[in-house]
Amino acid sequence: MKITWSEVQLLRLKELDAAPAEQDTRFDSVVERDKTYQKLEKKLIKKARYRLKELREHHLRPALCRLESVLVEALTAKGFVQVVTPTIMSGGLLAKMTIDEDHPLFSQVYWLEKDKCLRPMLAPHLYYILKDLLRLWEKPVRIFEVGSCFRKESQGSQHAAEFTMLNLVEMGLPEEERQARLEELAVLVTGTAGLKSFNLETEKSTVYGQTIDVVAGEDNIEVGSAAMGPHPLDRAWRIIDTWVGIGFGLERLLMVKEKTQSLGRIGRSLAYLDGIRLNI
Repeated sequence: MKITWSEVQLLRLKELDAAPAEQDTRFDSVVERDKTYQKLEKKLIKKARYRLKELREHHLRPALCRLESVLVEALTAKGFVQVVTPTIMSGGLLAKMTIDEDHPLFSQVYWLEKDKCLRPMLAPHLYYILKDLLRLWEKPVRIFEVGSCFRKESQGSQHAAEFTMLNLVEMGLPEEERQARLEELAVLVTGTAGLKSFNLETEKSTVYGQTIDVVAGEDNIEVGSAAMGPHPLDRAWRIIDTWVGIGFGLERLLMVKEKTQSLGRIGRSLAYLDGIRLNI
């Protein structure tokens, strides 16, 4: 009967970004397994040290930072204006999104004090800005933001307590053009991120009621979630315009592009630098 890696060995190989085939190797004996492990670990450490050397000598930026830069350039080139809003959000703005004590998302919020929290999403602040920009600018109004969001997410390789969101919204377009425009913007972001293809799937949402998810990769990972308006949530902001909006997780986009199994290795981390494990 063939045996597999020990739990400790497999965890270490995953940390060192071993290929799926290497992680799934089978052996005839413990002796054979341990000898193979020593050789493989040594090879992966050598590769990691070389990548760290490349980062230093060529002054490279982490993939997450590079992705943010190319997305900003792509969107501004298409007429979108970047906005920057506070990381701290008021509870009142979340309440306008129907997120109160009875809402499933409420327990995932990092509260700082009675009415202040770390933002779990970008949308409330974008709504706040849009209500003024729709008064000041001619339509269509196109804005986006890239920034950290915080949630007490379920544990797992595709979740993190701090993650990076890109939210874009276009307001004031003809209602009959919304679906086509949404697909066009999904193509723009996923293509800029280096994804070869994606699918759109309708899903239930605890906030929007129903969303159109952007899924990609061999495992159909959700990399983005879209919605269209007018929407019932708009009334709290006195917005009546038609719109499309999509929120993308930058770490999720990188997971699919680089075929990485863990979001933690490519996000903000003390253990990894640009996906390279530092305890080598």
